[in-house]
Formats: sequence, structure tokens, C-alpha cells
Amino acid sequence: MKIKWAVILILLVSMMNILSVEAKAEKRIGILLWNEQPRYAENKKGVMDYLKQQGYGEPTVKYTVESANGNKLKAVEIARKFLADKMDMVISIGTSATVIASNEIKDIPVVFVMVWDPVESKIANDWKSSGNNTTGASSKTPTAKLLSTLKEFADVKRIAVLYTQGERNSEIQLKEFEAEQGNFKIKIIPVPLSSKEMVQPVLSDVVTKVEAICLTGSSIVGDSLPVIIDIAAKAKVITASQSEDLVERGALLGITVDAYSVGRLAGEKAVKILKGAKPSSIPIEPLKKLDLIINMKTAKAGQFNIPNDFMKKVTRTIE
Repeated sequence: MKIKWAVILILLVSMMNILSVEAKAEKRIGILLWNEQPRYAENKKGVMDYLKQQGYGEPTVKYTVESANGNKLKAVEIARKFLADKMDMVISIGTSATVIASNEIKDIPVVFVMVWDPVESKIANDWKSSGNNTTGASSKTPTAKLLSTLKEFADVKRIAVLYTQGERNSEIQLKEFEAEQGNFKIKIIPVPLSSKEMVQPVLSDVVTKVEAICLTGSSIVGDSLPVIIDIAAKAKVITASQSEDLVERGALLGITVDAYSVGRLAGEKAVKILKGAKPSSIPIEPLKKLDLIINMKTAKAGQFNIPNDFMKKVTRTIE
């Protein structure tokens, strides 16, 4: 009889342990990063920090973080894995990752981070309501603001825009630059980059024809940034971006949003969903606070003359 009760006690303890583990991991969230670019790492940190502060940290929530390493087939594989695993939520970081996640996942909430234009990218129907299972935070900054800032810095008339075909955020940014040509009396020269190997020969020719180069969110631009900055600085060609990390890593100037703060904004939306709200009921927002950043290392390397009035408007410098 003692043995029987001992067996029963062991079974009860085992069941309680199993239930305890399941209770701790009340939710499961999959995080899909497009690649390992610094801005995406900051996005991830921002969204996870906010969730943790709101009581959705581990072990209450089990997080599975996967990177597609810039590979579309890998991103599809990860999205399908999250779907098969019946995650409670998927957080997608980057436009390319989000386009794939929103195409593959229809019944699980998808909260996106660092998507330039979710409507143009056909992720959402509208900024006020996606009309589907997505919502999130945008990294969009006004292209006109970057161009006016460039014109204040120097008398630029010809601007090369480096982009990659097939990367929606990059293509949309190019489209926005082209739409502003008449307003600023400038000539936009599209420069498609399909591989890192073509960057040096293409840029060596481009810098002889322009006064400035604008860097889109292209993954090839991000991966090839040291080469781009070196070629441009030696030719005294201005490099500008709407991505904070590209300025931190060497672009001369930028009108940007803080990547960590964009992550926290997405975290706010994720918390609302975890508390019962539908994604379509939560408006998509860009971060409102803009920064004018200048990289002083690049300014010195290229011997760029920074106007005093321009410097007064700078909100942050990279030393």
C-alpha cells in the first residue's frame, strides 16, 4: 500500500511540475528579423524591453528569435515554422521580413517593426486600420525633409539614390525621391545594386556625376557601407540617409528616427493585442520625433565644410 501511495504522489508531483512549466510560458512569440543589421538589433531590443516592462518577459512568454540573414526563402521557411508552431504572435522586423510574414501568416497577429510604408508595401490596407491581422510601427521619415536638409548643407543638383530591386522599402524610397525632383530642382539618378561585388566599380563612376548620394534601406547598401563611404568621402560627395544606423556607421548626415524607440512603439501595439485587441483596431504609426544627425568623423575625412547655421539645427553628432 505504501508503494502505491508513493507512486501516486510521484505522479501528482510530476503533473504539478508540468502544469507549472506550462503556466510560466503562457504565451509564445516568434520574432523574425530580415538580417543582422544594427538597426534591426535595436528594434528587437526595443520591442522586447517594452514587453518585459509590461509583464510579458520570460518565462511568462517564450520567445523564439530567428534571422533570415537577408534570404527570402529562409524568411518564408521561418514564417511557415512559426505558423505550424501556432505562435500566439509573430513580430517581424524589416519590410522584407514583414511582406513575407504577412503573406504566409493570416490567422496569427503579426506586429511589424521598421517597415517604411506598410500600405505601399501591400502589408496593410490603410494606416488607420490594416484591415487584416497586422499592425506595427513605421520607420518612415519625410523624404522632402531630407532633401531640404541636403540643400541647406550644400548646393546639390544631382543626387544618386542607391537601392536594390526586389526590396520593397528600398524601391519605395527611390520612388519618393523621384517624386520630389521638381519641388527641389534636382536630378535623381537611380543606382540599382544587385550584389556587393558591383558596389565599388559602380560607385567609382557615380561619384564623378553627382554632388550627393542617398542611401536607402537596401541590405546591400548596409552590407557594403564602408566601401560606399570611403569612395564618396575621397570624392568629396555627400552621403545622406534616413536610417540612423547608416549615419552612425559612416554616412555624413541623416534625417532619422531612433530604431530602439521604433521597437518600443511596436511593443505598445503588441501589448494591446496580448490584452485582447485585434490588430486591425490598432493604427499603424511612424515615430514622430525626428533627428538631424551628422557624422563628424566622415565630415573630417572628406573635409566637408559645415555651415554654422546648419550646425545649429543638428540634434545629434557622431564623434
